[in-house]
Amino acid sequence: MKKLISDSISRRRFIKTAAVTASTVGLADALHLIKPLSAAPSQKNLNTRSLPTRELGRTGVKLPILQLGTSQSLNAVYDKVLHRSFREGVNVLDTALSYGWGSSHRAIANFIGQIGDRKNLWITSKSSAWDASGLIADVDKCLDQLKTDYLDLYLMHGPDDVDYLDPDYIRAGEKLRKSGKVRFFGFSNHGSDIVPMMHKAVKTGGIDAILFRYNFRYYGKTELNRALDACKRAGIGLIAMKTMGGVSSRDEKVIKFQSKNFSLAQAKLKSVWEDDRIDAVCSEMHNVKEVRENTAAARSGLGLSSREKFQIELLAEKTKHLACLGCSNICEGSVVGDTPIADTLRYLMYHETYGKTDRARQLYQDLPKSVKSFDDAEIAVATRACPQGINIAARLSKAREELA
Repeated sequence: MKKLISDSISRRRFIKTAAVTASTVGLADALHLIKPLSAAPSQKNLNTRSLPTRELGRTGVKLPILQLGTSQSLNAVYDKVLHRSFREGVNVLDTALSYGWGSSHRAIANFIGQIGDRKNLWITSKSSAWDASGLIADVDKCLDQLKTDYLDLYLMHGPDDVDYLDPDYIRAGEKLRKSGKVRFFGFSNHGSDIVPMMHKAVKTGGIDAILFRYNFRYYGKTELNRALDACKRAGIGLIAMKTMGGVSSRDEKVIKFQSKNFSLAQAKLKSVWEDDRIDAVCSEMHNVKEVRENTAAARSGLGLSSREKFQIELLAEKTKHLACLGCSNICEGSVVGDTPIADTLRYLMYHETYGKTDRARQLYQDLPKSVKSFDDAEIAVATRACPQGINIAARLSKAREELA
């Protein structure tokens, strides 16, 4: 992947003043309208509140701009976040075979049974198989675990090379759509090779949607902006994930964010929604409070002020030395051997930022030994190559101390 180049002129696109929409419904009004969660929603009051929608690429389907990511722990008996999200209009659930080692699928299956309303849900799931036969076989696993007859969107999960978007992959998507088991088809990517993969998706065709890491730290990246524009012209749906930017709340205090209308988390979401190339944001919401906060931001007709945008831009600058953007081809390409630097930093972020320590430790244990006993001289080279200026040796050492 080409190195993403900061472009100060392009960055002005992010920090320019946004015109306030005709709507005067502010955040306080939106929060005031939200009623407490009842013990168990009845069929009569399901999905009673709508959210703004955008069409997903050229699928012809309009979806809420906020989706619920479900890689967090879900309560299989009765999950309050699932139920409250649905009541607030978040009827798009993003899951995967690997989430919770199958527990996410099982919890969602139980939730579908509780609401008795599969047709009013959009379910996206993913397979970590990077070959056509594996993708086709995993669909049946998804359907069985979710107890549903079809997936609305099915993604190849996390491929990191354009070669995986080969003709067999495209034919697999066509076969699955024709079978009725899958409505739409695409792939997800955590950021390592997203630019060339987007261009390959445009060239090959047959891809309905891409789920990818995108947040306020990516504004002004020239090559990425060109890839986004190409996908938009081609009618590929774009769904943003990892929108919080990947550093702990403790580190974010460096800017002392101030706003009369939004919390910092809400401002981050608004900054992504203001990019009209993005069709939706997939957000993990760990409790009812976060559901209320995120849906209130989605409904608010207020845009970000220049002051709010400046603070977010300042946050990106002051914390960039802590935030891995997933461009592993740069740092890992500078060292000898197979040292998965980006994966290690991502798992450390799960621990520090999201509090997912158990999951982070489980994922860390599966990494090769080179991460636990790296060569200082080689990692120094990787540090110099990092466009974010991350002290990679220090972060790998911290991961070894806290996740091993």
